[in-house]
Amino acid sequence: MLLQKEERGALNTVTAYSEDHIAINEITYPHPVYFRPEGEIHTWDVQDVQHITTALVEQAAGVTRQSSSAFDLLDDAPKIRYENAPEVLIIGTGKHQVFLDPAILAPLLQARIGIEVMDSKAASRTYNVLMSEGRKVAVALLI
Repeated sequence: MLLQKEERGALNTVTAYSEDHIAINEITYPHPVYFRPEGEIHTWDVQDVQHITTALVEQAAGVTRQSSSAFDLLDDAPKIRYENAPEVLIIGTGKHQVFLDPAILAPLLQARIGIEVMDSKAASRTYNVLMSEGRKVAVALLI
C-alpha cells in the first residue's frame, strides 16, 4: 500500500506571486499570463481588468469553439460548445478582486465551464490546489 503522496512532477505550478511578478516553476513573469497544468505559459495581453473580453477569456481557458451539431436544437444543449474545455477557469484580477461583466462570461458558463474570479494571490493558491488534485483547470493571472 502506498502511504506517501503521489508526486505530479513537471506540472505548471505557481511558485511565487508579488505586486510586480508571477513565478511559475520558479521562472519569473513580469506580465499577465495564462496556462494550464501542462503546456506552455502564455502572455495574456490584458493591461487592465476592464479590458477583458469574451475572446480573451476564451483564450485564457484554452478553448476553441466547436462547430454546430444536430443536438444544438435541444433545449438542454449549450448554445456554444468548446473543444478542449477545462472544468474550471480561474481568473486572478490583480491585487483586488474585481468581478467581470456577466455578459463576458456567459458563453463559457452556458457551455458548463466553471469560472471563478478572485484576486491573483487567491487565484494562484486555488489553481495550485486544483492542479494538484488532477482537475482540468486553467488560470489567467493579472499582476
